Amino acid sequence: MSSDIAGSRTGEPTFARDLGLFDATMIGVGAMIGAGIFVLTGIAAGESGPASILAFALNGFVTLLTAFAYAELAAAIPEAGGGYAFVRRAFPGVVGFTAGWMLWFAYTVACSLYALGFAGYFWEFFLKYLPGLPEVVFSVVGEHGAGLVVTVVIATTFVQLNAKGTEVTGMAENVLTVAKLIILGVFVAYGLKAVGVAPPEQTAQAFNPFFPQGFGGVIVAMGLTFIAFEGYDLIATVAEEIKEPEKNIPRATFISLGITVVMYLLILFVALAAVRPPGGQPSWQFLGEYGETAIVRAAEGFMPAFGVAVIVFGGLLSTMSALNATILASSRVAFSMGRDRWLPDAMAKIHPERRTPHIAIMVTGAILLAMALTLPIEAVGSAASLIFLLTFALVNLSLIVLRRKAPHLKRRYRVPFYPVVPILGLVLNVFLALYQFSFQPLAWYVTIGWVMVGLILYYGYFEKRAAVTQPQVLEQPAAAIELLRGTVVVPLHNPDHVGTLLDYARPIAEIRDKSLLAYSVVEVPRQLPIHEGLRFAHHREGLLKSAQEIAAQRGFDVGTDLVIAHRAADGIVAGARRFGADFLFMGWKGHTNTRDRIFGEVADQVIRQAPCDVALLKIASTERPKRCLFPTAGGTHARLAAQVLNALAPAFGMEVTTCYIVPPGATEQARREADTWITKTLEEIEVTVPVERKLIEAKSIAGGIALESRDYDLVVLGAAREPFWSQVVFGEIPEKVARYSPASVLVVKRYEGHVRSLLKRALG
Repeated sequence: MSSDIAGSRTGEPTFARDLGLFDATMIGVGAMIGAGIFVLTGIAAGESGPASILAFALNGFVTLLTAFAYAELAAAIPEAGGGYAFVRRAFPGVVGFTAGWMLWFAYTVACSLYALGFAGYFWEFFLKYLPGLPEVVFSVVGEHGAGLVVTVVIATTFVQLNAKGTEVTGMAENVLTVAKLIILGVFVAYGLKAVGVAPPEQTAQAFNPFFPQGFGGVIVAMGLTFIAFEGYDLIATVAEEIKEPEKNIPRATFISLGITVVMYLLILFVALAAVRPPGGQPSWQFLGEYGETAIVRAAEGFMPAFGVAVIVFGGLLSTMSALNATILASSRVAFSMGRDRWLPDAMAKIHPERRTPHIAIMVTGAILLAMALTLPIEAVGSAASLIFLLTFALVNLSLIVLRRKAPHLKRRYRVPFYPVVPILGLVLNVFLALYQFSFQPLAWYVTIGWVMVGLILYYGYFEKRAAVTQPQVLEQPAAAIELLRGTVVVPLHNPDHVGTLLDYARPIAEIRDKSLLAYSVVEVPRQLPIHEGLRFAHHREGLLKSAQEIAAQRGFDVGTDLVIAHRAADGIVAGARRFGADFLFMGWKGHTNTRDRIFGEVADQVIRQAPCDVALLKIASTERPKRCLFPTAGGTHARLAAQVLNALAPAFGMEVTTCYIVPPGATEQARREADTWITKTLEEIEVTVPVERKLIEAKSIAGGIALESRDYDLVVLGAAREPFWSQVVFGEIPEKVARYSPASVLVVKRYEGHVRSLLKRALG
């Protein structure tokens, strides 16, 4: 067996990148489409009239300029933190601190906007379908007071959920985002239908005059609604978790922005053209009067009752998901600043049990509640837009600085027409930010006050503390460690089973002439950047040390390593890919508790995605097996099982009984066919292995194997060849055997890539 990795860690821990292009795109789309368009459509229409369409289009253009900068920087520096990470690299001192300080505040202000938006849609729902309840509440605390009560409740709820570790999984977020797109697509479809049947002159009248508030109204609307285009930067925030970041980050950024701009323009067009307000009132005035609930009022004019309910429900879902995502994002920025010693050390603390940055989340929650309770929704939206404009301006400037500061940095994606694009983005962002003072000075006062507090804290305390941890000018990273090729890998989880798994994996590695490597997965909660898994690595180091000690005692070599991931299955698969696995051998509890899984959540994903042959072992005893039952029905998986037995039987001094299950009272022809299958299987087993043959009569295959296995120490099975839906509905034979057999059960599955190679070879 090769020993080039034996006896030590192979290098730095592996960080599993588990977000693909679709996931990254949904992060951007989910953050942009939803709460912003639901809450701000009416506000924008009220400020600029039909020209609000132009305002959104221009905002899309301005955002695109900065998106180019984000795409280049995130692909070149795929680490958590997004805009803050880029600016602090370019400006390690007070400018970097100020960027993080403002971005934390911007996300927190956005949280306030979404909490206020949720309150609006919450009472809108009851006013529409249960009007008695809001009337009673309004009579007691007033309409404004009722909104604040709901704001406090929903904000507090999501702050507590984030602190406790409750999270929406990536799959659920994808489903939620697609659901929002469908809801808004239905709104657009009904609106276009209404426009299509209306007289053309009536539709044209809705857009005449196009600039009722002058072009200044367009600029005002742009400033108020710019936050609706904030969201694609969250792709950069999770950059170190995205697969192939140099390709997927730019693609996800531009795809999400394209989808968002098109959807926004369609929604605005429909809202303005399809609404028919009473008394001949212009549609833009009608929408402006209802502000954050204007979409619902528009839907009432051209959608059936169920459609209006769907829109209201969509508004609730959108504001909730946006609130949850921005609480996570804002607390992550605060946590990162605490880690960089630009905030108190407590902000970087992780709860020992929940593994969440609980203090950063709680402080963020306190600020968002203060903002929501003291400022009107227009001021909240304007303040958030203002700070994002300033932050995006700094990101464009950082791109220019890093091009000069670190010209050797590997950039798979480059901004086109450099430096025109980043300079134009910088100028336009600053212009919009300055113009906001003319119509919403309160937003500027709040922002200046926040920055001044930050500067006082920085120069008075944080500057000296952070000096030792400031990031240096980026250097081109050293070449990646050459990935290993041809290993038998053993993911470790249960300390009681380390020796048993190595005992089984070692003969397989020897017969294949491969290196043996054991690794353990450190799971990191979604609320934390994946690199924070290093803080929990000590929990798994003991497993690796135990593996090395056991290997030394038994006289063989084993390499060890750590893999850090948000989900165990992703970590196991990432480890197999990094270490060039030829065979993966892992422990398995032997059953699953849900009907939609075959082997269990982790095992199912590993079986589907592992780039190598896989073996799952349910361990009933840590003693070496002496008698093995080997049921067979032929097929590539059964042949792999035979090859595994060629390694295990001599190593354990194990007797093997090859069997085939026939129904009670089977005909002679059926018995002869069964005997033929056994003979074919025996051809795969080496003559040095003592083998018996046996026909077993049983009503069910799994039941017969489980019952027979009472006289054996180990059952070895090739993965069944049942159709997928049969596996899900009726249960997988190996899973049933493992559940009911008192013996250890080993299930093996040949990698599909190997199967294709064999077929290609057989066909010439």
